[in-house]
Order: sequence, then C-alpha cells, then structure tokens
Amino acid sequence: MRDDDNIEETVAADESLTATPAPRLRMSDLLNRPFDIRSFALTGIFLLAVFYTMYFMRAVLLPIVLALLLSFLFAPFVRSLVKIRIPASVGAAVLLLAIVAIIGYGISFLAAPAAGWLEIAPYGMQQLQQKLLPLKKPMEKVAKASGEIEKIATPADGEKTQTVEVKQHPIANMLHGTPEIFVGAVLMLILIYFLLAYDGVFLGKVIKMLPRLKDKKRAVSIANEIERHVSRYLLTVTLINICLGLVVGAAVGLLGLPNPVMWGGMVTLLNFVPYIGPLTGIICMAIGAVLSYDQVGFAILFPAIYFLIATIEGNFITPMVMGRSLTLNPVLILLSITFWGWLWGIAGIIVAVPILAAFKIFCAHIEEMEPMAEFLS
Repeated sequence: MRDDDNIEETVAADESLTATPAPRLRMSDLLNRPFDIRSFALTGIFLLAVFYTMYFMRAVLLPIVLALLLSFLFAPFVRSLVKIRIPASVGAAVLLLAIVAIIGYGISFLAAPAAGWLEIAPYGMQQLQQKLLPLKKPMEKVAKASGEIEKIATPADGEKTQTVEVKQHPIANMLHGTPEIFVGAVLMLILIYFLLAYDGVFLGKVIKMLPRLKDKKRAVSIANEIERHVSRYLLTVTLINICLGLVVGAAVGLLGLPNPVMWGGMVTLLNFVPYIGPLTGIICMAIGAVLSYDQVGFAILFPAIYFLIATIEGNFITPMVMGRSLTLNPVLILLSITFWGWLWGIAGIIVAVPILAAFKIFCAHIEEMEPMAEFLS
C-alpha cells in the first residue's frame, strides 16, 4: 500500500519546529559572485570524475536507472490494484510476472523470423548489390575517377599489405556479453519489485532527513509532481509507439511484406529512440523489401509508407497528445542520445530521452531552474 499518509504525518509532526531557518541561497547570488578560475577548474574536474565513475559503473548504474524509470511507468497499475484491495506486494509480483511472460512469448514468437533474416543476411547483401546494379554504374564512374587521382598521389613503390579478417556468425555476436545482460536484467527486476511493493517508503525516509518543515513540504510536492509527470510521459510514449508499430505492421502486411509482426515489433522498439530509431527502421525495411521483391520500385513502397506514418506520428499525433509541457527540444534530444550513447552504449541511447524528460520536469518545479526547463522545451 502507498505510504503517502505516513509521509504527510512525518511532515505534520515537524510543524512544531521553531528553529530559525537558514538563509536561502538563490541563483542570483551565485551569478553576482566574482569569477573564480580555481572554482571553475574544480567544478570541471568534479564533472569529469562523475562521468568517469558513471562510465566504469555502468553495469551497476544502468539497472538502477532503468528500474527507477520503469517503476514510474508501472506504479499507476499497482496503485489501481491497491484500490481494489490487492496488496502492493502481490500486485507488483503479478504485474512483473505478466510482463516477463509477455516479453518471453514475444521473443520466442519472433526468434524464428529474426534468425532467418540473420542467416540470409550475407547472401542477401549479394542479391541487394545485383538488384541495385542500375544505380551502381554512375557510382562506379565516380569511383574510377577517384581511383585515378589516388594512383597519381600514391608512390609507385608502395607495398601492399594483406589483412586477415575473422568473421563470426551473427548469433555468436548476439550471445557475446549475455551473462552480464542477464545479471543486469535480474537486478533490474528485483529493484522494480521493491520500488513498487514499498511505494512511498523511500520518499518518507528522505523526508525525515530534511531539517526544515518548509523543505519537507516542498520535497513531497516536487516528488509527487515529478513522479506523476514522468509516469504520464513514459506511459504516453509507450502507447504511441505500440500503436505506431501496429499501424506500420498492418500496412506492410496488407501489401504483402513477409513477417509483418516482426516489422511491427521492430518499429515499436526503434521508436523509443527519436529520429535515429525511425531512420534505422526505414533503412532496415528498405533492405528487407528489396530482398523480398524483384521490382525495386515496388519494394521502395514499404519504407515510404513507414516514413509517411512515422512523419505523421512525430509531427502531429505526438505533440497533440503529449502537449507542450512534455515535448523536448529536438537538438537537445540528439545531443542527449549522443552523450548517453557514448557513455553507456545502446542502453544509454534507450534511456537518454526519459532521463532528459525527467530532468526537464525536475527543473520545471524548481523556481530558480525554470529557465532551464523552458530551454529544454
């Protein structure tokens, strides 16, 4: 059961405090201070140390971050079960078991078509080159001209070096690092369960640590607002991505593209990464369609439909559904994806936008940081 009542009791119990409040440090006071090169350098060193720690502790930090974000997503469902007299511990267990079962069934259902595409990928690239041969001739002329220029610039007695390339099966590459992923997934599920089963307990502990009544009330208000907005953001994005995958999968399936369920699932997952995800999906669908049909003109119809539906979703449906309060600056989205992708790899790319959204919501509820929230919008 949610412990909001305990949190409110903790705040109310401190109303009798009469200690003189400490002077509040404002952002304007910081900006009016003289510039100190030593403090600037120390701040830079501190930030570098933080990034260094985050990079080398990614195996531990990633499950924690994912657990926090997913707990925001699943918390409304657990609270709905609590309202019908189902304990939070039982509701959280049932919800997680159902999600794991759905994911396991989806992986087993899509494993066969995905493995088939991976097996024909080496041969498919040869077929792709043959089908794109009419487009290749102009490129060969350009390559021939650049080759002549390279011969002129290269010494005649240059020695040629032979390179040895070791190729691995795609399945072997996918299985690399599986133990670490499995341990991280188990840790993430355990953290999600405790965050959902003991909803509000951790916030209550933090409230008790704060010294002043004003800070306690403000912390409760900010925590509840951030949790509600982040939960709404993640739930809305998830539903939009699922609907997009269903629409694209149904459209390409009606036109005859094999394995429409696999393509719909791919569209849903890739759309969690704005801009880069849909672009990757369009390229993959273009390659798959060209390999499935002899007529290149007809094959291009499938990625064109994907592009059209994704454009409508990204420019009209998502802004209309989410509203301006939850929209983000496209430039900062790309920068966030680049930074977290460099720091944590593919998992960092997935969590980049939710982290940016949570930071924006946090800034919007701090008076001194409201300009930053406006900048992120």
